[in-house]
Amino acid sequence: MDLTRQFDISDDGGEHDHYVQIHCELRYECEPALDALDALGSFNSWFFHDANAGLDEWLAAMEGHLEPLLARGPSEIDVYEEPV
Repeated sequence: MDLTRQFDISDDGGEHDHYVQIHCELRYECEPALDALDALGSFNSWFFHDANAGLDEWLAAMEGHLEPLLARGPSEIDVYEEPV
């Protein structure tokens, strides 16, 4: 699972310069229970604070997608930055 946050980087004058993305990649051991689920699939979800959607609703939707992983701990964690 890759949790990603995009940041706006400003120059010395406060103007937009570029974006960077910070990734927190969580890797889980292969387990028969997870292999059989195949329900995680692949999905992307964005949240914008200035949108009309509430953070609590968005978090509840993410929790629903990730339910099979909630009781498990990742076997590896990788944090890295990349330019956009």
